[in-house]
Order: sequence, then structure tokens, then C-alpha cells
Amino acid sequence: MANKFSGVDFYDMDSLLSEEERAVRDTVRTWVDEQLMPIIGDAYVEGKFPEQLIPQMAELGFYGANLPERYGCAGLNNVSYGLIMQELERGDSGIRSFASVQGALVMYPIHEFGSDEQRDHWLPRLASGEDIGCFGLTEPDYGSNPAGLITTAREDGDGWVLNGTKMWITNGSQASVAIIWAKTGEISDPASIRGFIVPTDTTGFAARDQKGKLSLRASDTSELILEDVRVPASALLPKSSGVKSPLMCLTQARYGIAWGGIGAAMACFEESVSYSQNRIMFDRPIAQTQLQQERLANMLTEITKAQFMTLQLGRLKDAGTMTPFQVSLAKRNNVNMATECAREARRLLGANGILAEYNSMRHMANLESVYTYEGTHDMHTLILGQKITGLSAF
Repeated sequence: MANKFSGVDFYDMDSLLSEEERAVRDTVRTWVDEQLMPIIGDAYVEGKFPEQLIPQMAELGFYGANLPERYGCAGLNNVSYGLIMQELERGDSGIRSFASVQGALVMYPIHEFGSDEQRDHWLPRLASGEDIGCFGLTEPDYGSNPAGLITTAREDGDGWVLNGTKMWITNGSQASVAIIWAKTGEISDPASIRGFIVPTDTTGFAARDQKGKLSLRASDTSELILEDVRVPASALLPKSSGVKSPLMCLTQARYGIAWGGIGAAMACFEESVSYSQNRIMFDRPIAQTQLQQERLANMLTEITKAQFMTLQLGRLKDAGTMTPFQVSLAKRNNVNMATECAREARRLLGANGILAEYNSMRHMANLESVYTYEGTHDMHTLILGQKITGLSAF
């Protein structure tokens, strides 16, 4: 069913991967096992992101791994990038979120919408971890409706003045630079949304940690406040235009999440198999009971289905034919699948399942956030419904 290199691979998906793709996956898997797993339980309980891992992740090329080598990035294909996200989330959703935001939500918009000068300046610094970025789109009253955002950017002399508040911002308190989305025209006009590169030490910019989280505890989540934040004209991402631009960034992030969900599910499945084989109850391992075998069979089935769907999604992305609707389907399916696997794993572990020394409840709590962010499960349902019927329900 599995081997030490391929993890959960019931249908020999490894045979469909290139040698480079397998090597990338195995490198990240080894790093997660050796560097992340020994510390992630304590980091989660303490509610702290393990910042000591940032330079290691940069050295291994995790940031913007599918962007060109000329900017100091790894220049990998999108399947390899997805496998990186899978393995990082096999460790913890918060760690995958950190790398996903850095690459898909900060480096990608600079690469896609920025000037040559912006790319040459920022991308190598972000790839190396010298700078950490965050993505300021969501607002307190505008989550699933990003077109309604009310943060403004007003031209003033030779620059812009930004005012507004952003909420639920991953990496917000750690970031040295933020991609801020604001309206440059009428508040009612979503076509006026533009992106800005804003150093977080700019006067008027503040980040406040989100307190009281019961999920993604090993991740930095913040509120951003911009009060008369003045930036030069060169801060504007010149090719950004309308709500389509930040949505393109979200498509990149959702793609990585689709792979990440598989990793979280794999971790829960593997823990469940090991625990059930070693936990003795009524003089036999609980793996020998019908109830637990059904749980394991269901997990394996759903993980295997998700693996092949997501591999094909990666091939479509590498071919340049992937659509946002296909990404919505994968994000929706895989995160829901992983959430159910985590819940079943927690239940299989019994009382021990609530302890930080095991992984399943941490994954279960994290995945409740992943279920909501980057487009809620229900919003992706409506996106798919619109594609199927040609009729918008929102």
C-alpha cells in the first residue's frame, strides 16, 4: 500500500511523477519530518509561528517555487510546487499558509502585475526570505465579497495615500511588505481596484495580532490598519486592474491549498493506521475491528481520488489550460475531504486524540480555517453551480 518514499500511494501515483517531481517531494517530506514535526506541537500550543524555520524554507526554495530562476526562485513546474504544498501541510496548515502567502499572494502579483523594476527589487528578496510579505484584500465587512472593499487609494502629488482596514491577514505581523488592494476611484466601482506594494514600516501602517484563535495557532494572523499611509507612485502595481487581479492571485493560492489538503489528510490517515495497529483493546488491536477498518478504508479511498484529480489539475496548470472553476472544485473537494479525515482520525484515537503529541486534532482545527479561507466551501459551491447552470446565485 505504501513505502517509505511515497507515503499514501495506493494506486502508484509515483509512476506518473517525473524523477524531479519525486525528488522535490521527498526533499520536502524529509525536511518536514526532521525539522518541523519535532517542534510543531509545542508551537501550536504556544500559539507561535516557528520563525527559525523561515531561512531553512528559503534555502530549500519553498518561496515562489514555480516562479523563474532569474529572480532567485526554484523555477519548478506546478506539479512540483503542489507537492511542496502537500508536504508542508502534511506537517501543519499554518506552515503551508506561510509559504503559500509568500509565493502565491505576494510574489505572484509582483511577478504578474508589477514592473520590471518591482520584480527585480522585490522577488529576490522575498525568495531568499530577506523580506516576508502579506496580502491585504479581506476586510472586516468584506470577505466573500472582495469587490465591495472600501479601502481607498487617493492620488496626492507624486504618490498615493491609502486608508482602510484589512482583516484575517496571514503573516501580517511578521511582514516587512504588504500587497494592499484598494479602490482608486468611486467606492461603488470594483473596476477601480488596484494593487500597491507597501512596506510595513511606512508611517500610518500598523498590524495587530488576532487574539483568541482556536485554529491555525502556529500561524501569524493579523488586522492591518492604514491611516493616511503615503506611498510613492512606484508602489502601484501598474498592470493590476479591477477585482480580477486579486482573484487571479487567489486562484494561485487555492491551487496550492488543493494539494495541501491532501497532505493533511495523509498525515491523519498514517497516524490512524499506526495507532490502530498498536492500540490494544479487548485483547486485540483496534485495527482488527470492523468500525476502524471502515474508517481507514474511507480515508484511503477519498485521499486516492483527490490525488489523481489534483495531479491532473497540476498538469492542466503546466499546460496553461487550467480554469478557476477547476481550482474551485479541487479546493472545495480536497479541504472537505481532509476535514472529514481529520475528524475520523481524531475519533479513532479516542481520548488520546485531543493531545498535542498526536497530530489529528491539530489538523482538524486547522482545516476548519482552511475550509473557510481563500473562498469558503459554500462560495466554491456557488461558483461551480454558476458554471454548471450558467446562472449566478450570488
